Amino acid sequence: MSTPSVLFASFLSAVSLGAVAQPGAQAPSVYIQSGVANGGIHIATLGGTLPWGDWQKPLGSGLLTGHWDAYLSHWRYNGVNRNNLVLLGLTPTLRWTPDGGASPWFFQGGIGVTLSNHLYHSSEHQFSTAFNFASHIGVGLRWGEQRRHEVLLSLQHISNARIKSPNPGRNLVHLRYALHW
Repeated sequence: MSTPSVLFASFLSAVSLGAVAQPGAQAPSVYIQSGVANGGIHIATLGGTLPWGDWQKPLGSGLLTGHWDAYLSHWRYNGVNRNNLVLLGLTPTLRWTPDGGASPWFFQGGIGVTLSNHLYHSSEHQFSTAFNFASHIGVGLRWGEQRRHEVLLSLQHISNARIKSPNPGRNLVHLRYALHW
């Protein structure tokens, strides 16, 4: 093998090892998520995350990173005229990982926007807008090779931030499984 070929092969090996060594939390992910809320709301979600490049900041004894979270949810509930809705959401999210980013545990939170295909209306509550804000906090755990697997337990609040009345909002509990690549 010629010297340029050996150098090129070495370069490719180094680049591939660097890509493999990238921690899972800094890699994009796809996820499935299940959620519930009072009033018999059952939620199924498919989503994905996209890290903010190499952005990270030391914070206390941990490391702060960020990502975009985009998702599509299907709500089933005992509604007036309709029993389901589809919701599209986008949330910028901050994640804090203890131990300088080395811990398998993490905490995250974010505030984003959602848009549903129609107004949520149950016998107990009614949203006045299809556009709402969604905020969440959660705790999660990463594991496996390169920490590619992740579970997250989160609490989410959705409301229109008093843009229009009524504004009952809904509090949701979610359990997520994500796979980073």
